[in-house]
Amino acid sequence: MTRLRILDPRAVPVAGTDAHLPALNLQGLDAHSLRSRFRSLAGNAWKPEFEGDGRWPSDRELAAAAVLVGLVPRPKGWQVLLTRRTDHLRDHAGQISFPGGRQEPDDADAVATALREAEEEVGLPPALVDVVGALPPYTTVTRFVVTPVVAILQPPLALQLDAFEVAEAFEVPLQHLMTPAHHQRHVFQAEGVERQFLSMPWQGLSADGQPREYFIWGATAAMLRNLYAFLSR
Repeated sequence: MTRLRILDPRAVPVAGTDAHLPALNLQGLDAHSLRSRFRSLAGNAWKPEFEGDGRWPSDRELAAAAVLVGLVPRPKGWQVLLTRRTDHLRDHAGQISFPGGRQEPDDADAVATALREAEEEVGLPPALVDVVGALPPYTTVTRFVVTPVVAILQPPLALQLDAFEVAEAFEVPLQHLMTPAHHQRHVFQAEGVERQFLSMPWQGLSADGQPREYFIWGATAAMLRNLYAFLSR
């Protein structure tokens, strides 16, 4: 069976936002507090709000993958490193994503995958990456079981992009992403079943300094929402 494809997520109607939920208070958030939270997660069963679209029928086998959820401490507050994928890729072309990809046989674990992929995609040296934990896996509609590896990235970041995979790397304020009033719920019908996905649009500046809307949606938005739920616990 062919998998579900949404060619233009902006065209899918917005049913509402989650403005009824409080914005996350990021005051006091640091490496120590993040590690403490992840240690508490290790000893407790926690089911994230979004586990993925892996149940959607597909003829593709499940494949392990990992992404790096990079938090960058800046004077103006925490930022999240994201990328815009090039338009010619087979999966998730042109979409906003975290650095990451499929697990290779030589990768020891999800952390190794995330670090390797981040170095390959955006030239991020592992020495600048302080891993603090990982969120539960998220299964994409393209059948990747993705482990979000959360880390603090130590600036300055002199990134070198892989032009084949990455069109642009940029930072988004964590506060914007951790404010549910910015979490839009899109609802649509597919094969007689009601489906939904999240988006978190952000107005920023492109690499050439021009205003641009970054439409963060799908798996990336879902993993960010899981991060919100985790940090809210």
